Amino acid sequence: MMFKLSTYLFIAAASLMACVNSSKPNAESAVPATGKVLSYYPELPDWARSAVLYELNIRQFSEEGNFQGVLAQLERLKNLGVDVLWLMPIHPIGQDRRKGSLGSPYSVVDYYAINPDFGTKEDLRALIQEAHRLGLKVILDWVPNHTSWDAVWKQNHPEYYTKINGDFTNPLNEHGEPIEDWSDICDLDYQQAPTRLAMIEAMRYWVNEFDIDGYRVDMAGLVPEEFWHQARPALDTLKPLFFLSEWQDEPDHFNSFFHVNYGWKWKDVTKDIWSGKQNAISLDTLHQFLGSFYPPHYAQLYFTQNHDENSWSGTEVELYGASADVMNVLAFTWQGMPMLYCGQEDGLNKRIKFFDKDPIRWKKYARTPFFQKLINLRHQNQALWTGKHGGPLEKFSSSDDKNIYAFGREKEGDRVIVIANLSKFSHTATVQIPAGYDGNYADVFGANTMQITGEMRLSLKPWEYLVLTNK
Repeated sequence: MMFKLSTYLFIAAASLMACVNSSKPNAESAVPATGKVLSYYPELPDWARSAVLYELNIRQFSEEGNFQGVLAQLERLKNLGVDVLWLMPIHPIGQDRRKGSLGSPYSVVDYYAINPDFGTKEDLRALIQEAHRLGLKVILDWVPNHTSWDAVWKQNHPEYYTKINGDFTNPLNEHGEPIEDWSDICDLDYQQAPTRLAMIEAMRYWVNEFDIDGYRVDMAGLVPEEFWHQARPALDTLKPLFFLSEWQDEPDHFNSFFHVNYGWKWKDVTKDIWSGKQNAISLDTLHQFLGSFYPPHYAQLYFTQNHDENSWSGTEVELYGASADVMNVLAFTWQGMPMLYCGQEDGLNKRIKFFDKDPIRWKKYARTPFFQKLINLRHQNQALWTGKHGGPLEKFSSSDDKNIYAFGREKEGDRVIVIANLSKFSHTATVQIPAGYDGNYADVFGANTMQITGEMRLSLKPWEYLVLTNK
């Protein structure tokens, strides 16, 4: 991961609004442009506290590869139980220095336009309206750090862009050096107040005109922290919005703008457990680190697949093998927010091409019942809600902590107990259950009920798990 040094002066003046892109739609004539640092942190919207995200790769989601192809499956997604649809970037894609036949969705030509391959603005509006009718929220993937080389802004407002020796440049790493592999995109300069104001207005546009419910922000840490402090008040006035940061190295994101960030370290640790490089104790170490690194109100997004993991690292089977189910159980029961990538509910077992058309071949949605149980449990049991809105994770000691990972969460009388064998061998162990967790429980993935008192001795097969709920 790379990040840009945040050594920027923070100057914002309403008089600079005249510098904003003059070709934009006439949707909003003024943007609050205060630069004050807020004394309160962003509060997660009520509707997001028990939410499950679903990342939707529009290009590959259907044979049509457009909004209509998504619309046709909205009822199925509602029945799956997910709450928030994250649409990968919807904007036109650059032609200049394009990669592959279709280019990267993250090479944006125009922040105010729709990729014609996906449909029209009316098609998007119809999709969002139907999602809202079904009780689903919709967030857009936003790319603030860079544009395509042939972007509208680059043509009309070259002053928005970073220059090195007078030349435009690829995005920069933390040393101020161009990232060579990102050759299809051009760096925006957030030292310039007009750049910041133009970006804020563009983000407001999609909320005002299409009633979207928030943003997943691409490479959020490459944009200086000062910008997020400036953008927050301008977006707060519109409606309760949800913001997800694709970043993990900036704790102050939780104090400036974002509600949830990426749990990449969790993803790396769980992959290493499957491969034998780490063991269950590594999760204890990670949990302790996260609690010390972030402010108390932090929350992370946990996943075993997303568009980057699937295309560049491997399918769920490649990355997790026989441990995939138990790692998804952990993703849904840790203290963060869980996410599914499109196709997981169908047992997707191929790497989807990133720059070319490569649609998912839907079959029988074989893993839907598994994920429905996890989603229903999260919705019904407040102990599993996101961050501070759920119960704190309480580790249970066992006679074999290296292989058996056990914990509980409790919130206002709701309780969940998770015991998992994070090993490729069978193990028998005794787990110490704290007194506060005594009581009757149902087995989420079985038909049994049981009385929990004091301790449990159990034998678990490789990667086997037990999930118990008191409601």
